[in-house]
Amino acid sequence: MSKDFILPDIGEGIVECEIVEWLVAEGDTVKEDQPVVEVMTDKAMVEIPAKDDGVVEKLYYQKGDIAKVHEPLFRINAEGDASDDAAPASDDAAPASSDDAETTDFILPDIGEGIVECEIVEWLVSEGDEVKEDQPVVEVMTDKATVEIPAKEDGKVVKLYHKKGDIAEVHKPLFALQPAGGVEPSKQAKDSAQAQQKNTPSQSADGGAEPAQPARQGKAVASPAVRRLARENSINIADVPGSGKKGRVLKQDIKDFVAGDKSAPQASTQQQTTTPAQQSGGTRTEAIRGVKAAMAKQMMNSVSTIPHFTYSDEFDLTNLIALREKLKEQYKEQGVRLTVMPFFIKALSLALKEFPIMNAQVNDDCTEVTYFDDHNIGMAVDTKIGLLVPNVKQVQNKSIIDVANEVTRLTQAAREGKVPQADMKGGTISISNIGVIGGTVATPIINKPEAAIVALGKVQELPRFDANGQVVARKMMTVSWSGDHRIIDGGTIARFNKRWQEFLEDPTSMLVNMV
Repeated sequence: MSKDFILPDIGEGIVECEIVEWLVAEGDTVKEDQPVVEVMTDKAMVEIPAKDDGVVEKLYYQKGDIAKVHEPLFRINAEGDASDDAAPASDDAAPASSDDAETTDFILPDIGEGIVECEIVEWLVSEGDEVKEDQPVVEVMTDKATVEIPAKEDGKVVKLYHKKGDIAEVHKPLFALQPAGGVEPSKQAKDSAQAQQKNTPSQSADGGAEPAQPARQGKAVASPAVRRLARENSINIADVPGSGKKGRVLKQDIKDFVAGDKSAPQASTQQQTTTPAQQSGGTRTEAIRGVKAAMAKQMMNSVSTIPHFTYSDEFDLTNLIALREKLKEQYKEQGVRLTVMPFFIKALSLALKEFPIMNAQVNDDCTEVTYFDDHNIGMAVDTKIGLLVPNVKQVQNKSIIDVANEVTRLTQAAREGKVPQADMKGGTISISNIGVIGGTVATPIINKPEAAIVALGKVQELPRFDANGQVVARKMMTVSWSGDHRIIDGGTIARFNKRWQEFLEDPTSMLVNMV
């Protein structure tokens, strides 16, 4: 028996959605709860599943069309009630079910505490490619970092379920793999793909890709992320020339269109030639996503729940810098990049031993304080994807050279946006080095749930009086602390900072206190 699938309510206040991708073709056999179509609303991407087993008889919309809630989306001939006319289609589809047993869906695993989705940054393989176990397949970006997802076994990539820029959800299929030794994908699957391509508005009559056009008739071909970017910039995506395959509009096309680097529709182009004056007074709106979005939420949560107070002091680093200059070439030959940061981190750990409250965390109700034996000292790194704060684990058990090697590893990984999640978790106190950019004094925001953070200013050569009252040049730096005033008072942070200062101003004193 044939029946229409009515598009249900897919969100409060949503009355329509855009067809992003049909996941089946007319004539395909589907199972109950199998995703049939991917649609985009004003709020999210949604997959619509089948309610029954059966054969898809009719797709009422093409890719890019707008579908209305409470109206037919597709027609299905329910399994067991199929008419004689539908029987051949069902028979043709039967082998596909057999072949499906030869493919396995790779389910996106948990990729970080509290992370439920990620953005597809780059596919490192294409459909039809052979992959090996542990070979990176896709690069994704979470709220915290960029991560490469590897294959779990050898085989052939049969299907990529998302496009670059799409949002993939944890615990849902990411790609389909035919394990090594399996059979080729069925002819039915290939025929279905071809049938779906014929319904794509960007396909030319002879099956070839249409060239990019200044303005196209009908719907533009673009991924959800690109369409979202167009909406954010108040651009009619149909006016944007697509430089991608089959005229697909890419993110760069939108950016170029906004900047005026590409030809706008004919009328706009003509206007530009007759109006030499430059445009002014425009605006540009961008979505806050990924690491920047996570930082925004984290900082807002921190300042709204933690009573911050700031303490600043001045350090004389003349002796420390001289020692570092003396040692750096020696250790460079051993492959160690010795900066001043490892000294700051190790000295901080030595001071934490004497002031454990600085390495503690308070619960939200402020009824318990947890003290940590491990000194997992975070360091804020300014990267292309936003601010990351990986931490050096168990500094109390490491030498300065051990710390230096960890600082180098974490800094390089952070700047590539590929810090392992383990290095992002478990921090107990943080250092932010604003001085590398040029700042001197800051009011850093605590990296909740930690209890304190310090910002290092730039080192300046300034005149100071020595013990004999003579003016001498000294290398000075201002440090700025922010502390959680619920468990740290001003006297504590002042005494702690003084101890840290003693280690750094007389770096040889660290040797006496190191295990």
